[in-house]
Amino acid sequence: MPIALRPLDATFGAEVTGLRVADLDDAGFAQIEAAFHEYALLVFPGQHLAPKQQVAFARRFGEIEHLYGDRGYVPITNQRKDGSLLDDAEPAMQIMRGNEGWHTDSSYMPLAAKASVLSAHKVPGHGGATEWADMRAAYAALDDATRDRIATLAAHHSIKRSQAKIGHTDPGGAGYGFDVGEPPLRPLVKRHPATGKPALYIGRHAYGIPGLDPEASERLLDELLAFACQPPRLVVHEWQPGDVAIWDNRCLLHRARPYDHAEPRVMVHTRIAGDPATEGARAG
Repeated sequence: MPIALRPLDATFGAEVTGLRVADLDDAGFAQIEAAFHEYALLVFPGQHLAPKQQVAFARRFGEIEHLYGDRGYVPITNQRKDGSLLDDAEPAMQIMRGNEGWHTDSSYMPLAAKASVLSAHKVPGHGGATEWADMRAAYAALDDATRDRIATLAAHHSIKRSQAKIGHTDPGGAGYGFDVGEPPLRPLVKRHPATGKPALYIGRHAYGIPGLDPEASERLLDELLAFACQPPRLVVHEWQPGDVAIWDNRCLLHRARPYDHAEPRVMVHTRIAGDPATEGARAG
């Protein structure tokens, strides 16, 4: 069966069927990479990838982010290896709670992420969806005055600060990017290195626009976020075990949705590092 792409009911995103991600040949991957650049989000139902297969797929798009170590993936889960569930106060759960805010992966790191791959292994009965928002379409929908206003502006990005806003100040020794040093400065408008399209580059980690006082900076960032994350620029995916998604962090925001923590949710995440020439921080 040939590869089939079904565009989603939004300004971006497509469901991909008719293939096994783990068995893609070079010609098939070329189709997937082209679709990735066009749609920015690809969802592959029913793949049931082992973590090593997921990492192998991700590596076809680029180097794996060093934060993930040699294995190349990290579980995003409320379940321990023995089957017991984490307490809400534990640092890992606090990070997951923070991820319920709109963000782009690794914007707070010296090198921001190019893309992310997420797969579902156990899902709760209700909740736990992932949402994405199209920052290309959001930028295109801005009025000219706003585009002119933000054209040369930049913001610092910090997970330490964004987590503190929800009351989480102790990373529990695991880091989670709390200790990366000076918060990087990134433009509010990012031009995609492959497509050339401009997109808003904002989210919960962004703060402190140089040249604006803190209140004006926060107000502008909040207004841009509220405007951007609206239909038809939204995709909501209700996970089924075996689903895999890859998305482009250079032009999309995403967030996790709440679920009942008395139920297990087991996801596996792999993050693809950006190119230092295009995802490196601006000199501050």
